[in-house]
Amino acid sequence: MAEKIISIQDNNQFQALCGSFDENLKLLEQRYHVTIVCRGEGIRVQGSSAEVDLAAGALESLLQMVARGQAVTPQSIHYVAEMVEDGAAGQLSQLADDDTVCLTATGKPVHTRTVGQRNYIRAIADHTIVFGLGPAGTGKTYLAVAMAVRAFRRHEVTRIILTRPAVEAGEKLGFLPGDLQDKVDPYLRPLYDGLFEMLGAEAFQRHLERGSIEVAPLAYMRGRTLDNAFIILDEAQNTTGEQMKMFLTRLGEGSRMVITGDTTQIDLPDKQKSGLVIASRILRNVDDIAVCEFTNRDVVRHKLVQDIIRAYEAAEHRHNSGKPEKNK
Repeated sequence: MAEKIISIQDNNQFQALCGSFDENLKLLEQRYHVTIVCRGEGIRVQGSSAEVDLAAGALESLLQMVARGQAVTPQSIHYVAEMVEDGAAGQLSQLADDDTVCLTATGKPVHTRTVGQRNYIRAIADHTIVFGLGPAGTGKTYLAVAMAVRAFRRHEVTRIILTRPAVEAGEKLGFLPGDLQDKVDPYLRPLYDGLFEMLGAEAFQRHLERGSIEVAPLAYMRGRTLDNAFIILDEAQNTTGEQMKMFLTRLGEGSRMVITGDTTQIDLPDKQKSGLVIASRILRNVDDIAVCEFTNRDVVRHKLVQDIIRAYEAAEHRHNSGKPEKNK
């Protein structure tokens, strides 16, 4: 039986790493089938050699997170463990720098929680147009909104524009009751949620009335030139090639664009090709345009979200390869 001891001098860090009633250690015990025991100023890991090495590596990486003031959660434990298992633990040091994106209306800092998110934020800061592609729960939209609010507060842009294709209504929003705002609200709710958290409901409404925040369906972008704006196109997998080209050519002086979407959830009718897929392929090597691709590892929602995504991907792979589904 192999054994490793991880020394911890700071009692607060020790408690944060272990969690309430050692719940964090129990998660690692279950994952690696090892025994983890707290002893004095250290943690003892016992089990087979390979599993002990992985568990100890995860504990050391989590301890570094605690030292940086980051909270240890079931999701972060799962993420760190995957990075260690893939031999990518060294990349976690990228999260060591102060990566506060912005502060919410209540003063809570918004941090990146994965290396993929960190790279995404850097790309938005360094490029005029950024594509964020990946599965649900990776923070694509939320972080784009956070970066938009940061740019707005720093007076780098004078307005924030939010748009999204209303595929479910076939872009024929006139059939819905209410004015334009009422019609597009259901489609832009994820963007609203982020802005409410960053700005507060009252400030958001005030900026909306002044026109410094604008919400509109994609169909209303045609014919416009958008200057000095931070523009977010959400659910872009549901744009056609023509719509995407139209949107990208709205870019004006002093503006930035972030286009987010999940290419595995295309809802276009008649098997039309997604404008997001086309644009991210054509523009990938154009200067000042970045394409950031998230993976299951970057999912920061409940661990089950990762498992659900993997299950669907496996089923799709079996379908594409012609293998029959297993009925249970």
